[in-house]
Amino acid sequence: MAPVHLAGLLGFARPMAATGHAVPTGPLYSTLLVAHVLCAVVGFGAMVLTAVQAGRARRGPAAPGAATVRRYFGPGPNVAGRFLYGVPVFGFALLAAAGGAFDADDGFVVLGLSMWLAAVLVAELVVWPAERRIQAVIAEGWGDPAAAGALERDCRRVMGAAGVLVVLFVAATVVMIGKP
Repeated sequence: MAPVHLAGLLGFARPMAATGHAVPTGPLYSTLLVAHVLCAVVGFGAMVLTAVQAGRARRGPAAPGAATVRRYFGPGPNVAGRFLYGVPVFGFALLAAAGGAFDADDGFVVLGLSMWLAAVLVAELVVWPAERRIQAVIAEGWGDPAAAGALERDCRRVMGAAGVLVVLFVAATVVMIGKP
């Protein structure tokens, strides 16, 4: 068994910023951090829920839960998914409130912002357009055999893109907590 050193344990008990300064505290910083994390969880969670409902939509209008799928894919934008746009807004506000402990050119900030940009591109280019097409099919002719192929393709796209988004979310979470 490896020896445990008290100094090493104290290092975990007193987190340090990437710059060696103590992690900021206070009500403003804490509030911004909660908003930043909440936007990430709601935004990415909505993408996963969209994929789950797309999987259910593939089963057709006679399958159990079809009414829930109809409600979920009702007309209009996925507002919860747009919470993704709050992530960098509150992230930059956190940087401003950090009192110099973190900087916009810190590696973890650049990496996190890059992953966020990739996630938004996947949402904007794959998930949300496919979601709009799924909404149209469900509203106009969910059971129509002529629309079945396009619906299947769009549902698979949403589900695959959600898998990419989950990987990005987990990676971003690790980067934000670990601050490499």
